[in-house]
Amino acid sequence: MNTIEAVRIALQSLWTNRLRSVLTLLGVVIAVATVIAVETFVNGINGYVAEKIFNLGADVFIVSKAPNVITNTDQFLESEKRKDIRYEDFVAVQEACTLCRAVGASAKQDNVRVKYNEQNSNDTTARGWTPGMAAIYDLELKEGRPLTEADVNAGASVAVIGSDIAENLMPGVDPLNKEIHINGQVYRVIGVALPKGKALGQSLDNWVVIPLSGWYRQFGSQRTSLKIWAKADGLGTSLEAAIDQVRAVMRSRRHDVPGKPDSFVAETNQSFLSIWAEMSGTFFLVAVALASISLIVGGVVIMNIMLVSVTERTQEIGIRKALGARSRDVMSQFLIESMTLSMVGGAVGVVLGIVVAKIVTILIGMPSEVKLWTVLAGVVLAGGVGVFFGVYPARQAAKLDPIAALRFEL
Repeated sequence: MNTIEAVRIALQSLWTNRLRSVLTLLGVVIAVATVIAVETFVNGINGYVAEKIFNLGADVFIVSKAPNVITNTDQFLESEKRKDIRYEDFVAVQEACTLCRAVGASAKQDNVRVKYNEQNSNDTTARGWTPGMAAIYDLELKEGRPLTEADVNAGASVAVIGSDIAENLMPGVDPLNKEIHINGQVYRVIGVALPKGKALGQSLDNWVVIPLSGWYRQFGSQRTSLKIWAKADGLGTSLEAAIDQVRAVMRSRRHDVPGKPDSFVAETNQSFLSIWAEMSGTFFLVAVALASISLIVGGVVIMNIMLVSVTERTQEIGIRKALGARSRDVMSQFLIESMTLSMVGGAVGVVLGIVVAKIVTILIGMPSEVKLWTVLAGVVLAGGVGVFFGVYPARQAAKLDPIAALRFEL
């Protein structure tokens, strides 16, 4: 019997015993679907994070009191002991960094109330910026102008707003030069940003930007540590040189002891992406470990069903051996059948995993991306399980004595 014939027999057996086949392949289907769905989400989120969330540009870095992504309690407690980064630190960096094309400082306050006439929003983020932030952040305006040095020096009550504020609070109205209230304080709108969409279901456009001096006046500076943003003159070594220049200034101002670690962090786009890759990789490994349980259960069920199949087809095996089939021919037949069974389950699992991932994407906006290697890996993994758990039934079939097999009756 050739390979094609063995596959045909396996598929015929699946169709003849449909209910048994569904129950047999359930574990493999669930395991493969889980792995495919998780990997599809990981692929999608990885690309989305790089494009939407940590898209600082390859020449931008951020200096802050604590890491933007804290991964353990010790890291949090250690960073809480550090001194805050103040406006004077920003001024010193701006003056000393000759390798920086632009330097800016920012602070933010979440969940502020923004009101225009009778419309209001209670979950808006208020950002305090210096003028350099617009170039570093790649802020694109739909209309109006960005903040200027004059706005910051005068503490002007002006604001640049995100598209959500314009669309939800000021529909059908030209926002420019209109007055809005931010936590009760009046600001004049001088610019409206182009929409950026959503990240993991959260809007990227529900914000207002005001001069940092005005932000200090309204929200206070006692509990606030600034973030200093800088754009280097070029890529590669210029970025590292610019970071070193800023580190030297910050270490001097914060009196960091030579040979001791920095009392601040300087992070780049690559820093964030590597942290996220590590986190998403761990998440994927956990999902694979959990799915492996279903895969093992599915493999054991396949092995049991193949043993039943050997018993049911004992006379068939006897006839084949009597006609000259060798033990390895019989073993190959049952191995191919076992692999075919599991690969069918793997194919169903791949389709199910992709469908589930896409449905979740449609319902809640979680990004997903299907890659060919993921699909092939799912099917190959299922086939490997079929071979591994099919060896014992295949050996049992190959060892049958042809005379005893011919005499066997169920």
